[in-house]
Amino acid sequence: MLDAQPLCHVGYVLDGAPQVTPTLQWREGDHVYWHGSSASRFLRAAVANPVCMTVTLWDGMVLARSGFHHSANYRSCMAFGTAEIVDDPTYKEASLEAMFERWFPGRWPMLRPMTTQEVKTTTVLRLPLDEAPVKVRNGPPVEDEEDHALPVWAGVVPLSIVAGEPVDDPRNVHGVTAPDHAVKFKAG
Repeated sequence: MLDAQPLCHVGYVLDGAPQVTPTLQWREGDHVYWHGSSASRFLRAAVANPVCMTVTLWDGMVLARSGFHHSANYRSCMAFGTAEIVDDPTYKEASLEAMFERWFPGRWPMLRPMTTQEVKTTTVLRLPLDEAPVKVRNGPPVEDEEDHALPVWAGVVPLSIVAGEPVDDPRNVHGVTAPDHAVKFKAG
């Protein structure tokens, strides 16, 4: 699930109150990573307290014959633990490269190299996947047996993430076209 969905939500405590922030994540082996600005209060709070990272893939709406039994089909993962900062600049840059190569194979070598300042102002966190339970709901509605005789349609409306046609930045250099990793991008 972590490999199928880059968007995650990280829960943490900031100034004594629970907070949840959406961000992008990527997995390398037994760790999950995310990044942001070194000035981010969110990232500082994420290393000062335990965190909970969640990823959910929404697979369908489940329509039943009664309102009580409507549901959703989904796959979800919650990773709990204490995040650690990736301090080594070389490892930090390698982690960021891994993120790009995970989602856009071949893009990193096309990009200008990160500057020393960009590496310095980017924080990369990693969380060991020691505790990461998964929850899955799939299939048709689960209903009371007598409801099956009702003349009401029941079933599943499948959902998926579909990448659209890439939209060029109007400031692209003339003649530059979208690379395969943009045209063929798939998520979910």
